[in-house]
Amino acid sequence: MMDESEKEVIGKDFAEAVNMAPGEIETWLKSDESQKVGWPKDRDRTESVGHHSGRRIIEIKHKKKADLTSEDYEHMRKVVGYVHRHLAQRPKGDVSETPWRYSLMNWGHDPQK
Repeated sequence: MMDESEKEVIGKDFAEAVNMAPGEIETWLKSDESQKVGWPKDRDRTESVGHHSGRRIIEIKHKKKADLTSEDYEHMRKVVGYVHRHLAQRPKGDVSETPWRYSLMNWGHDPQK
């Protein structure tokens, strides 16, 4: 079970990592580019882990802080970890139309913001 101070840290880190608004993420997830990147969530589905995560991020961002569950906080922690790891792997050159950027955007982070 997470204590309140841990939730505060996760919430702050999540707010910093996710720099796209829910509407921006929603629009992005409908794009062809969004759906072409990432690993399938499981063998029976075509949706990638990141695409699924983007949908969860939208749900979380629409909730009041008091309504966040422990599962929400676990997902928020996962998002922060992914964004930080992925940012550390930034390719050289212009990243505007790269799978690297598109994958990050599925997780709610646009590195060009």
